[in-house]
Amino acid sequence: MSQPRVVKVKTGSPFETKAGYSRVVAVGDLIFVSNTAGIDYSTRIMAPDAAGQARQCLANISGALAAVDATLADVVATRVFVPNSADWDAVIEVLGETFGGIDPTSTFTATPLAGAYLVEIEVTAYRGAGSAPAELVTVKL
Repeated sequence: MSQPRVVKVKTGSPFETKAGYSRVVAVGDLIFVSNTAGIDYSTRIMAPDAAGQARQCLANISGALAAVDATLADVVATRVFVPNSADWDAVIEVLGETFGGIDPTSTFTATPLAGAYLVEIEVTAYRGAGSAPAELVTVKL
């Protein structure tokens, strides 16, 4: 069995070095994107509201996925962290706008975040999943 190609993507953030992590790790076609904040890293500007931060999180994630030839359509799982329950509906709406029709699994949790961060998102993707045929199965739970 051949070894998979492992690609580790760094952004130059000092936190990546300090904490010893990568923004993206791709092992073959399986892609992991680290917890991503809703700050525009080029301007250091962050929206004052959760929906704006969620959109920026997803823009940052999209850019990270592009570094390994993947897109948001390839996302198979999301983990969303929102500390304030008053922001949940706004973030859920943004997630629905982005992932409606892609329909990854999702974990949505309330957890403390540092400073002015209102939402952070982490994803797992599989390169090519967005263009693969998908079967929808409905189950009663």
